[in-house]
Amino acid sequence: MNEHRYVLEPYKGIATRYCCPRCQQRSKTFSRYIDTATGAYVANDVGRCSRENNCGYHYTPKQYFKNNNSSLNIPQPTTYKARSVTMQPKPISFIPTDVFKESLTGYEANYFVSYLVNLFGVELTNNLISRYFIGTSKRWDGATTFWQVDLGGEIRTGKIMLYSPSTGKRVKMPFNHIDWVHNGVKLDEFGLKQCLFGEHLLVDRTKPIAIVESEKTAIIASVYLPDFIWLACGQLQGLSEEKCRVLAGRDVVLFPDLKAFEKWQMKAVELSSIATFTVSSYLEHNASEDEKSEGLDIADYLVKYDWQEFVKPQASIIELHRELTTASEEFVRGELSSDEYGSISGRINRDLILLNADLREFIRMGY
Repeated sequence: MNEHRYVLEPYKGIATRYCCPRCQQRSKTFSRYIDTATGAYVANDVGRCSRENNCGYHYTPKQYFKNNNSSLNIPQPTTYKARSVTMQPKPISFIPTDVFKESLTGYEANYFVSYLVNLFGVELTNNLISRYFIGTSKRWDGATTFWQVDLGGEIRTGKIMLYSPSTGKRVKMPFNHIDWVHNGVKLDEFGLKQCLFGEHLLVDRTKPIAIVESEKTAIIASVYLPDFIWLACGQLQGLSEEKCRVLAGRDVVLFPDLKAFEKWQMKAVELSSIATFTVSSYLEHNASEDEKSEGLDIADYLVKYDWQEFVKPQASIIELHRELTTASEEFVRGELSSDEYGSISGRINRDLILLNADLREFIRMGY
């Protein structure tokens, strides 16, 4: 028996999404609840808007029936004398390798790749394409596929999105351009189990991990702050325990979008048994009210800076720390006098202060 009588209508194309009763966006952001017993909609305004930060409309069947003095009419469970049957979880399905490989081409027509080239140049963009397995989709002209490849190298699914090649913003008109590769793959009973975008990069255990919502943000931030392994959970509610189990024992910094800070703080507490989670408060403390209302993320701030000038101080900071360590070791061995060591360490510390100021404290985000 279905445990839930009323569920949000599964996505089967743009015809299954509607205009939100509250925010009235021209793009179709509203999912309606259906009665699984009859297949009928509960009511036209009973459902949830996908614009969780900017709208947040969610009118449940329970609220609807209460407001209309009606009953949910959920059938009572039947008691059986026969033995109970335990439902086995559906096995995980994977995207065929040939579908994945076919997408790794056509980059001259990929709008998101064009945006990356404008930001970082051809060579670095090619590196990002290879590192994150950025694909090209035929779903819409210029569309991008963000593949979810797990730690074992299996392809769970791919998110298809459309971006403006000039601004890097998502195309939401006349509708929100989002789809999934598994929707178009002809496999019976596809067992979807998503993973973190970029999970395959966790084979590197030398760096701390940074998690953001958007795949685009993870890719861009990996250039500006390469001391982290940058992953994305895909959406505000995508930071689940199931996805995060692969982070066991790691150091993780969460970089929530504006207006999601408190929710991700609570998530960090919920997930604390898995890994060490820290929540960056940089945006929360430095954003204007207008920026907060827009729900900007860390990439919106980083792209204001020339990435080469931004990364340069970080490389210099690392080199200065190495020089300070060498001087300390030489002083301990008696190869430097106290005056010589004091002079070297004083110079290095002054340089470090200047470099950190030049970075506008981005280097300390999350700590």
